[in-house]
Parts: sequence; C-alpha cells; structure tokens
Amino acid sequence: MDATEAAAGRIEPTRRETARALGSAMIGNWFELFDFIIYGYFAAQIGHAMFPAADPVTIILSSFATYGVGFVMRPVGGVVLGHFGDLYGRKSALVFTMLLMAGATGATGLIPAYATIGIAAPILLVVCRLLQGFAAGGEWGGATTFLVEYAPPHRRGFYGALQQLSTSVAILSALGTSLLLNALLTEQQMIDWGWRIPFLLGFLVAPVGFYLRRSVRETPRYRAASEDRSASPIREVIAHHRGAVANVFGIAIIWCVAGYTFGAFLISYATELLHIERGTVLLAITAGTLVNLAVIPLAGLLSDRFGRKPFLVASATGFLLLVFPLFHAMAVYQAPWTIYATAITAGILSGLYSGCAPTFLCELLPTRVRYSALSVGYNGAVMLFGGFAPFIATLLIQQTGALAAPSFYVMSAAALTLVFLLRLKAPDQATALDR
Repeated sequence: MDATEAAAGRIEPTRRETARALGSAMIGNWFELFDFIIYGYFAAQIGHAMFPAADPVTIILSSFATYGVGFVMRPVGGVVLGHFGDLYGRKSALVFTMLLMAGATGATGLIPAYATIGIAAPILLVVCRLLQGFAAGGEWGGATTFLVEYAPPHRRGFYGALQQLSTSVAILSALGTSLLLNALLTEQQMIDWGWRIPFLLGFLVAPVGFYLRRSVRETPRYRAASEDRSASPIREVIAHHRGAVANVFGIAIIWCVAGYTFGAFLISYATELLHIERGTVLLAITAGTLVNLAVIPLAGLLSDRFGRKPFLVASATGFLLLVFPLFHAMAVYQAPWTIYATAITAGILSGLYSGCAPTFLCELLPTRVRYSALSVGYNGAVMLFGGFAPFIATLLIQQTGALAAPSFYVMSAAALTLVFLLRLKAPDQATALDR
C-alpha cells in the first residue's frame, strides 16, 4: 500500500477478490446464523426432551428461557471479538467465530435427554447456548462490516443488504429443515432424537465456511487504514463514541424484536396456543421468509438512490400500526390465513428494514472502531429486546390471559426505534465510510 492509497482511505479490490469476499461473508454468515437460530424452530421438542413438565406453557417458557440465555453472551462476544477485529483484522475474528459456533452447535446435538442424565441435560444445553451466543456476538458485526467495507460507494446499501439476505436464507434453511423433519418423523421421534439432526448437520458444513474465510483477503478499507488503527478499540468506543453506539442500539430495537417475535416465537405460538397444525404454520412462515428475501436486496438497491432513513422510518411505522390488528386476527379467528397474513406482512416490513439498516449503521461509525462499536450497540439490543422476545411474549400471554398481548411488546419496540430514527440526521452516504 502506498501513501496515495492510504490517504484515499481505500485499496480497490479486483472483481475476483470482491466475489470471493462476498461468498465467504455470506456463506459463513448463513452457516453461523443457521446454527444459532435453529434452536427456535425446535424449541417445543427440545423443551419436552430437556424440561419435563405437565403445563405446555411452562415447557415453552423453559425452552425459550434457555434460547434467550444465548443472547446474554452476545454483547460479551461483541466486545471481545469486535475489539479483536478492529485491532487485528475482520478476517481473523470471523474465522474464530465460525470455529467456536461449529463446536458449540455439534455439542448441542449430542447432549443426552433429561430422562438419561437428569439436571445435567439443561445445564449442558445452557453452556452450549452461551458459547453459541459468544460466537454470534462477533459474527453479525464482523460480517456486516466486512461486506460494507468491500463495497463501492454507489453499491454500499446493496452489499450491506446481502448480509441480511444470507441471514434470511439461514432462516429459510431452518424452516425447510423443520418442515422436512416434521413430515418424515412422528411427534415422539422428534422429541426423542429428531431435533438433534439439524445441530449435527450444521456442524458438518462448517469446514466449507472455514475454508472460504481463510482464503479471502482483509477488507480494502481496513488495509488502507493501517496507519490509523486504534491501540485500544473498545476503550476508544467507550470514551469517544458512546452516542453513536446508543444510536446503533436504538435503531436495532424493532429490528430485533420483530425478527424474533415473527420468527421463533410465532411457530410455538401458533402450534401450541392456537392449535394450528405445525406444517401449516411452517409453510406460512416460509412464505413470509420468501417475501422477505425478495424485499431485502430491492430495499438495499433503492437505498443507494433514495437514502436509507426513509425506508427505516416506514418499516418501524408499519410495525407500530399493523402488529395489533395482526395478533388480534390470529387470536380471534385462529385460522391458517391469519398466520399467512402475519408472516407475509412481517416479511415485507422486516425486508425494508434489513435491506437498509446494516449499511446505515456502518455509516454512523469510523473505520478504526467500526467492528467494535457496531457489535456492542447491535448485540446490546439483541440481548435486551430480541433474544428474550419469545420468552417475554409468552410471559405476557401467561400473565394477562390475552392471546394478542405480544403485540404490545412489538409496538413499544417500534415506538422506541422511531424516537431514535426521527431525531438522528442521516450521514452523507458518499463520504460516510471515509472516516
């Protein structure tokens, strides 16, 4: 790298380097997110295997509490791995997250049931979820930073959207796996051993992602900023970028709550509480996910032309206004069409947000601490508002007796995010990453 390149703040990658970078980031992100979220799609079966109880709601609560525990470690992983990624490179941190996620996922699939080893079963399950959470805490911020820093300025929104596109593909993969296993196995077989299969499969595909991440070059912007790297990124974030981290946190609130409410929670809600056939529910959520897949890249492309903030505001407003009617319809009619309507509406609104938010958040932060600050802010929101969303939604139903009660949690999250968005001036898209 010469002085001119360093001063320009970039080293333009070749087309081959860019293609390899996009592939490694997206495939790696797909693998890690599949491993992390698959738990939610088998929460009911895992609950029966690991948390025996007579009350179905208590079983769901126990299982989702363990699901949420993984999110407690996400900010920790974000701090440690974000600091490491700003100090030594995005690539090294992302390789480590993949290895850790693979190990914890494979171990989850091998834990004996409560009937075999007693209380040790849920304890081991919690340990594995904590390790998964630590790895996921470094993955999201790293993959997002990696993709956006590889993007040309006029395609930055689209590149950032690809990160969320791979996340939606991971969700679709988890849904497909759940549909297939539920079609092939009986309910008792799913409880006895069927739920273990996706965890073991997730572990087996890890070598592919590991190879791709090891073979890719560091991002052009990180290499160009070699003379301007922070000696202690996380300390600098705390001392000088608390406001930016707070904005990342606030903007991510509705994103996290909606994602986990209309993803993992909706399956157990519709099957266990509305008594709708599980295959029908999974097909409805699959339809919503396919719509989401179509909207995400389109929103990213449009954000490069029209700005990112208008799409974020429109999405959050949509959740605020539409979520109660959707939950009310599901509670009153308890019919498959209400699940389809809810899943597709959520897919559209989440797609608008996911297509713009990754790049928008990166543009709020300077290169020298981008990975750290992004990981701390986003994972803080995931821990407090996203990871425990299924648990809180179920608890609201248990305490109020109202099947539409989860809507109030989503509406509150949307209102909070709108406060942050409306008071924040959008960064200049042309120059935002040149810091």
